[in-house]
Amino acid sequence: MDPTLQAIISAIASFILLSLIFTFIYFLCHTTSKHHHQTPPRRRTRSIQTTPNPSFFSITESQLFDPSLKQIQMLDLVNATRNFSPDLIVGDGGFGLVYKATLSTGATVAVKKLSADAFQGYREFRAEMETLGKIKHDNIVEFFGYCATGSDRILIYEFIEKGSLDQWLYDMSSTGDMSSLRLPLSWGTRVNIIKGVANGLAYMHNLERAIIHRDIKASNVLLDEGFKAHIADFGLARRIEGSHLHVSTQVAGTMGYMPPEYVYGATAATVMGDVYSFGILMFEIATCRRPNWPIKSESGKEIRMVEWAIKMVSEKREMKMLDASVLKDDLKEKEVLEFFRIATLCTNESPKYRPRMNEVVKLLNQIQDETTT
Repeated sequence: MDPTLQAIISAIASFILLSLIFTFIYFLCHTTSKHHHQTPPRRRTRSIQTTPNPSFFSITESQLFDPSLKQIQMLDLVNATRNFSPDLIVGDGGFGLVYKATLSTGATVAVKKLSADAFQGYREFRAEMETLGKIKHDNIVEFFGYCATGSDRILIYEFIEKGSLDQWLYDMSSTGDMSSLRLPLSWGTRVNIIKGVANGLAYMHNLERAIIHRDIKASNVLLDEGFKAHIADFGLARRIEGSHLHVSTQVAGTMGYMPPEYVYGATAATVMGDVYSFGILMFEIATCRRPNWPIKSESGKEIRMVEWAIKMVSEKREMKMLDASVLKDDLKEKEVLEFFRIATLCTNESPKYRPRMNEVVKLLNQIQDETTT
């Protein structure tokens, strides 16, 4: 056969073969695509525990909560807060705003409206529901109920009249009314406040399923009309069993109050972490020094508040540590020294050497049978 003709026939055959291959591939893809679009979508199931988007939260999902927890309707909260008026804001937390409101029942409450776009706020909502919503103690803020509508997540608590311990230690300003002027806390009042916090923590730690608060600090201690302490903000709290520890991949707490084992990367949060934070709070309420602010030592070096406090105790200079606004006339030095000794025990670097909270309560009660304001 003529070589030229042979080449032409080969080229035509190759073209026909390639055309058939491309036609087959196109047909196959078209059929698969058509089948894919005609396949009905799979039904999605949602779980409160695993959904990553808080906007999926709905009224029907509230049926999964403990039925003993009271659900308050959004319309009632809108009326009680005058549609969440800025004039009623009494607090601004990390995950939302707090409003003072009066319900239709006449009860004055604090309404915490969590940020709708904060996943951490959603986790805080769940934590408070699973811990604070199921306990009751004189030194723990009372949980009134919740509201869950669409992406809104709202928690309702008793309203504590005098605000946070943090405000009383550092904000002495008046709101314009002489009756609301914040005077320095007396030594007796400070000891009673610490006793209240200790009682609340001891109760939590000794439940059948212990609760670790994980964020004990001055701003999370509220004071009522009689200056009785109420532990608040259980957004980082966790219920635990067995060995009283909670394994977490995230560090929880506030710098300055956080125990060293958390700072150094320990994944197990324990009741002893709360004990350490409580000891820091003891130093803070006695000295009126913020734990997360460095203190310049006599050598000129900046050190942590807890380092400074422990050094002062070791040098027997406890009386010089006291907040200058505390009246010294009725102070008993022996009581002050014991107070700082307990705080030092609680802030031991090693968790195993810290006392448990029920032991701390006994030690504090031995300072004074009854401390008056």
